[in-house]
Amino acid sequence: KKRLLDTRLIYEYQAADLSSEPCFCPQTEFNDKEDSLFFNDGVRRIDFILVYEDEDKKERREYFEASLMKMGMELEATKSVIDEKLTFVKVHMPWDVLCTYAEVLHIKLPIQPNDLSSRPSPWRYLSCITKYFYPNEDLIRKEAEFFTAPFEKDRLDFFHVRDRDAFFTESMRSRMAYYILSRAPYEIRGSIKKFGITKLLDGGVYKAAYPLHDCRFNVKSKEEGCPNERFLLYQEWAHPKSFYKMQPLDLIRKYYGEKIGIYFAWLGFYTIMLALAAVVGLGCFIYGYKTQETSTWSKEVCDPEIGGKIVMCPQCDRECKYWRLNSTCEASKKLCIFDNFGTLVFAVFMSIWVTLFLEFWKRYQAELEYEWDTVAFLEQEEPPRPEYEAKCLYERKNPVTGVMPYTACGRCVRVSIGIGTVLFWILLIVASIVAITVYRLAAFFAFSARLRAQDLKELEPLKEYVTPQMATSVTASLISFVVIMILNILYERVAIWITDFELPRTKTDYENSLTLKMFLFQFVNYYSSCFYIAFAKGKAVGYPGDPVYLLGKYRNEEANCLLNIKTSGRVRAKRLIASHTSALYVILKKVIPRWEQDYQLQPVSKLGLFYEYLEMVIQFGFVTLFVASFPLAPVLALVNNLFEIRVDAWKITTQFRRVVPEKAQDIGAWQPILQGVAILAVATNAMIIAFTSDMIPRLVYYWSFSVYPYGKSSGHTMEGYINSSLSVFNTDDFSNFSMPIGKVPNMTTCRYRDFRFPPGHDRQYEYTMQYWHVIAAKMAFIIVVEHIVYLTKFILSYVIPDVPYAVKEQIKREKYLTQVILHETNLKLVSKRLKPVIDDALKVTDTSMAMDDLELGF
Repeated sequence: KKRLLDTRLIYEYQAADLSSEPCFCPQTEFNDKEDSLFFNDGVRRIDFILVYEDEDKKERREYFEASLMKMGMELEATKSVIDEKLTFVKVHMPWDVLCTYAEVLHIKLPIQPNDLSSRPSPWRYLSCITKYFYPNEDLIRKEAEFFTAPFEKDRLDFFHVRDRDAFFTESMRSRMAYYILSRAPYEIRGSIKKFGITKLLDGGVYKAAYPLHDCRFNVKSKEEGCPNERFLLYQEWAHPKSFYKMQPLDLIRKYYGEKIGIYFAWLGFYTIMLALAAVVGLGCFIYGYKTQETSTWSKEVCDPEIGGKIVMCPQCDRECKYWRLNSTCEASKKLCIFDNFGTLVFAVFMSIWVTLFLEFWKRYQAELEYEWDTVAFLEQEEPPRPEYEAKCLYERKNPVTGVMPYTACGRCVRVSIGIGTVLFWILLIVASIVAITVYRLAAFFAFSARLRAQDLKELEPLKEYVTPQMATSVTASLISFVVIMILNILYERVAIWITDFELPRTKTDYENSLTLKMFLFQFVNYYSSCFYIAFAKGKAVGYPGDPVYLLGKYRNEEANCLLNIKTSGRVRAKRLIASHTSALYVILKKVIPRWEQDYQLQPVSKLGLFYEYLEMVIQFGFVTLFVASFPLAPVLALVNNLFEIRVDAWKITTQFRRVVPEKAQDIGAWQPILQGVAILAVATNAMIIAFTSDMIPRLVYYWSFSVYPYGKSSGHTMEGYINSSLSVFNTDDFSNFSMPIGKVPNMTTCRYRDFRFPPGHDRQYEYTMQYWHVIAAKMAFIIVVEHIVYLTKFILSYVIPDVPYAVKEQIKREKYLTQVILHETNLKLVSKRLKPVIDDALKVTDTSMAMDDLELGF
């Protein structure tokens, strides 16, 4: 029997093959220090915490913990001071285990201090002002820079080891501990081996598994040697009073890992770039606001002698009424704020801005890769996922290393099935949107007929307030909300199942595949209504005598006359997180250890940062794809992001358990997604200006169909544009089905927006020459603008290198010095190993020479 006396759970093993059932005796004492990060002996650091409650599944748990100890980890368990049903298992990695897995994971560690001279900051002359916008240097000190190299256990003497306890940072230790937890077996049945903490958590064997925060976020730890990094992050980053300060990215990366660090770096960079777009967008808005009273077409709409005498045709069958054009006076003025020549300039500017944003982000990302030692984070260095290793049973030669075995699965078939499933779900949400559109058309007529029914006396008081449009919009919105929420919940599970079925090799591949699937669905979900309003609604409506009917029954919706403002809003549902820790302190008045304080925090989502990225990328799409319809979008996005950074910082620092630190070289699949959105944005904005805005028809009228009246100087004018853009319809040509109920006395014609010949003409109600001029101008505008912008984007992408020249030189210098150091290390190592052999050889040589001299003497 083997007794493991160094644990709080004392296991007795009857055999070394881990197949026997251990007995245990849990103890509840601990060192009575609420912020302690060590075992009860105060020496061994806690690298991970496992929490379990029931005893029903103890066989798997005990086998799993025995496997951990067999792999070199040390465990100590203690009962909860709050809930006697809970047991906390503390995990510690000894020095030898840390060295072994640091080599397995290719963790880069310091070799010698960096002797390269850094470039002086261009803002150094303004340091007296800018220092107030950076974290307090007395609290968050700049760390010394080192040249680093992948750790090798046999060359430990040549690494910069000043203190063994601090050589591996807490994030490194947590990362290595999680690597072991993900691969430790908990059950073996024949040839089938089951392993991994993830499956044990899903199966309820453990309730939680997490690394520890180093202290409370609002109270500095008094424990000796505690870095208090969480406290510093809260004070200088997450606290509302620090909203104006730059982010301490190096400390964020050190505490949470590169993946969290690169997210906040991207979010901060995106917010800074938004400031420039917000200034230009605000200028465009002010220009439109100042010119709304002076625009010729707005004056004509509001003029009682022009717009007041123009009677417009009803926009639906029977239920709608005739209306005067000047009733849209205020709406036409508001339209001028967003639909002016400044909008065209701003749309082109945003197309260039998005290119600059992506190119400068690549450069900044390259700098972070060098500073955070992720330049060499390549696929072959990333270990395969445990699920991949377990399910891939085929073997072939690794084409990179030439080493056997290299597991390979039928990814072609798996990916094909995954793509088909994703397309099915995308078509499903498109079908739901089409169905809701049909419902809107059908419900409008149903509500209209019901509200006008004279026999329904109970509805009479509501007629003034409940209009068919309101009733239709409310019910359609509710149905759309329910359908989208249900599809979101179902699709998330399906996307995870498909990605698991595809069996990506590495975790990076897994996350990129899942991200792409989820974004494609969310893209259709969020933007489909915007694309419908921008490019479909009100476009194919025919004319009053021959309207277009959907499914042969429902008349297609018409856009409001002269009002094409499309604003996209979305309601952000923030998770309301409640922490119970403070209440427990008050009620129990007990010393609650660090691991139990963290257990009371919220668990980290399985999808990690996906929804944080998704929220910002969806916003990025609204800012770029439809910015021509709402120039204030960058301003609102900027204000939102200033709060978003601090809310996310506060949330991750105070309300969530500490995440497992992960390596990341970039933002993953979100980079090509952003590039795709940027390319699409050029086309959408050009089409919005061409087909939704009034800009092209105005320009065609100004240059081709307008002249000053006789008696005035020759030239072009916008006078008469409103009358030119409205066609004439004879009210007697309404069909019996579409004939309006009410009619204006002594009125024989009404006007509608289109370019068609009037009644009585040889080609009545057919398109005029002005219509074809406008169509040709729209197509020419799209082609010219797209080519100019795409050419500019290509030139900018070529001129701006992805990696700054200084960073390239630093990377080359570091590689050179690292090779020199390793070369010298190899020489010293070889010399050290050969020294005894050389000494023995010299001794033998000296002895032979002495014997020869002796023989010669005789």
